[in-house]
Amino acid sequence: MSLQFIIDGYNVIRHPEFPASHSPKAAPYQALLEYLKLKRLCGSPKNRVIVVLDGYPPGGEGRVNGTIAEIIFSGEETADERIKRLVERSLQPRNIAVVSDDKEIRFFVQAKGAKALGVEEFINPRRTAVNRKEEIAKPELTGEQVSLINQELKDLWLK
Repeated sequence: MSLQFIIDGYNVIRHPEFPASHSPKAAPYQALLEYLKLKRLCGSPKNRVIVVLDGYPPGGEGRVNGTIAEIIFSGEETADERIKRLVERSLQPRNIAVVSDDKEIRFFVQAKGAKALGVEEFINPRRTAVNRKEEIAKPELTGEQVSLINQELKDLWLK
């Protein structure tokens, strides 16, 4: 089963972890396409990738077909509105992963049954996984330890 990635383009392009294009003349979305291809961030080549950008493209067209992704410029509406529409119209939202740091978008797509990924989680999946493992590995206090600590605090406060 292939996935469909819908990427809030300027969220990724403007993220501090996103490397600037080596070519100053290249459009930011072209640098994003190169980065997606180089890092294989969307997994299998069979996965469909749509990058949604605010506004109009330099050439005036609404869509640009790249080698790895389809670029959609939102035109008069915002990229967020376009992303919501794409998810809403999907017959299988469970096969969609939306990449955005916008909380409103993330809540919306999750409510529709799609997966929401933060930009950091998308760009650095290994680092994010390591952070999660560290959080899980933190030792928890036992009930007895909690009781002892509470008693010590109680004794200190009630002196």
